[in-house]
Amino acid sequence: MKALITGVSGFVGSHLAEHLLADGDWCVAGTVYGPDDNIQGILPELEIYPAELSRLPVVEFVLDRARPDVVFHLAALAVAGHSWRDPAGTLQTNVAMQANILQAVVNLRHVCRIIVVSSSEVYGAVSPDMLPIDEETPFRPLNPYAVSKVAQDMLGLQYHLSHRLDTVRVRPFNHIGARQSLGFVAPDFASQIARIEAGLEEPVLRVGNLGARRDFTDVKDVVRAYRLAALHGQSGQVYNVGSGRSYAIQHVLDTFLAQSRVPIRVEPDPTRIRPSDIPEVICNYSRLHACTGWQPRIPLDRSLADVLAYWRVRISE
Repeated sequence: MKALITGVSGFVGSHLAEHLLADGDWCVAGTVYGPDDNIQGILPELEIYPAELSRLPVVEFVLDRARPDVVFHLAALAVAGHSWRDPAGTLQTNVAMQANILQAVVNLRHVCRIIVVSSSEVYGAVSPDMLPIDEETPFRPLNPYAVSKVAQDMLGLQYHLSHRLDTVRVRPFNHIGARQSLGFVAPDFASQIARIEAGLEEPVLRVGNLGARRDFTDVKDVVRAYRLAALHGQSGQVYNVGSGRSYAIQHVLDTFLAQSRVPIRVEPDPTRIRPSDIPEVICNYSRLHACTGWQPRIPLDRSLADVLAYWRVRISE
């Protein structure tokens, strides 16, 4: 099997590439736009295409050269907070890239499976009586990034219905692990702690809303779900990917503080609070489990330890 991973050098893309290569049954191509630090260790095993995917001819060139059996489309502007500052740019980039991937497959008449990576953010304003969230939960997006993911999700469905493309959509909930960029709660906490331990900042951790509860899954479990969805998912179907339980952000913070090597004071930071938020998110992943047997394996505390260890190394470099 040959995979094409868009955004292979990103947080999730690099983990997916490692996972597929370790499986032994895959060869991996990938597109890169920006730094490739995350894939330096596996670079000789990859077929790399430097590419900016907002241009259809570029996407057609990559697809025609790579000829993949499966396209995992991961490239995106993925920070919800950034989307408030540049809503038009977020929509244009994410929607154009997704549309180009699908249209390129149509134009080239290339037969492959396309994994459309949506997001749990599409569900948005979910009330407590709607938990846990299954795939039939209505879309009520709360930020421009979520709207861009609704569009990607629906493009995947539309091209399946109108062009009979073999698309499978996945809606991952919060996922964490080494290499995740700043702008997400776990790396934001861990990077601050690492800098404090190194004496680069005062011993004060600045935080946003600690009362919100989120469904966290280790990125290694998430990429395993993507592989299983590619192999066994039903064409045209959509699958939630999450742990099935929620943790308060306070728990994430307390876990990090317990691992800290120095005393740290916690202070609220209004700039870290989203303009809109919801109290709790819990994933119902029963559809994916029934289809593939997937379930999460890695406990949250181990994932958080991995994140902090990663940032300690980053800060020391």
